[in-house]
Amino acid sequence: MVSCFDIVRAVEPGAAFQTIPFVRPGGELLLDVSGWPRVRRVLEEIDAIEALGLHPADICPDHWRVLNGRIAANVACRPYTRAMHKAWLARKRLAS
Repeated sequence: MVSCFDIVRAVEPGAAFQTIPFVRPGGELLLDVSGWPRVRRVLEEIDAIEALGLHPADICPDHWRVLNGRIAANVACRPYTRAMHKAWLARKRLAS
């Protein structure tokens, strides 16, 4: 059995994107893990985010990139917090 988990973000029309199987036309790849132990870590992270009352699609994309690197390096990841989410929302408002 093969276990894989990708988190992909939609891109604006005309923006560069990565081609990803079964995703047309593609997207920005934030996280890409394979193997049950790594997939389980991602699912546990999603559970923790949902326990905060947040939707995983609404959190900072950088969190998924960092989590991807931490899982690849087999080191613990700092959990996503409400304070991190509040800072992300503030940065997003400033960029608009």
